[in-house]
Amino acid sequence: MTGFDRWLAEARQSARQPPARPRQPLVVVGHEVGSVEDGFLSQIGLQRLLDKRWQLSKNEQSWCLDVPPEAATEALNALAAALHAQGLCGPWRNEQLAVCNPAGDVIGTVERGAVRVLGIATRAVHLVGLAPDGRMWVQKRSLTKPTDPGLWDTLMGGMVPAADSLHDALARETWEEAGLHVDALADLRHGGHVDFSRPSREGGGAGYMRERIDWFRAEVPHGMEPCNQDGEVERFDLLPMTAVREQVAQGLFTLEAGLVIAAFLGL
Repeated sequence: MTGFDRWLAEARQSARQPPARPRQPLVVVGHEVGSVEDGFLSQIGLQRLLDKRWQLSKNEQSWCLDVPPEAATEALNALAAALHAQGLCGPWRNEQLAVCNPAGDVIGTVERGAVRVLGIATRAVHLVGLAPDGRMWVQKRSLTKPTDPGLWDTLMGGMVPAADSLHDALARETWEEAGLHVDALADLRHGGHVDFSRPSREGGGAGYMRERIDWFRAEVPHGMEPCNQDGEVERFDLLPMTAVREQVAQGLFTLEAGLVIAAFLGL
């Protein structure tokens, strides 16, 4: 077994783990949309969430945010703000992510910093960018990034905000991170997806990550080079595939990027 094969086996195990501690469903508008660690929401003081329009309540099986459908977004963000005030969120981004019911229908949105502690499923998009000679474009994440600073990543990787479709997010993030227009790339196509479900350090270790990463592949034409636009990338590099595999196996790439690259390699 090669070093990459060993890394891949461990990475797949790491990407699909049960919660570290028991969790209870979070129900909003009658739909289970996430989960919270036992006792977690009791830390915020439920009186902070009481309002003439909604209430957070607990029964033996779940936590329920009792709101009419049209108030779901406002109530979810009130819950996120209460968690943030107690230091129980991940990094606050002022970015709304979709909150879906089990059928995949969007019932509201919530601040990105709260999704992990509330166990809400998220979507992300990655782009594997290749040079005409088969080498791979990779980015070194900014040292100021709140997650995985300084690690290597695919050409582009980012969340899908509530306001974007998957293709909108692909185009916007590719421009912001790499300064490339997707319609200028060659042979752009959807490659597949990678699923994650694993404990998260957010909220003092009370978070749970549930995420689907859709990945695309494309060729960056000769003479075109990525150039970061948003300050979130330290630099780009163009590596032969052997070097990419070696660095992934050494743990120099994010777990998400490494598994996307493995999927691109057909592994």
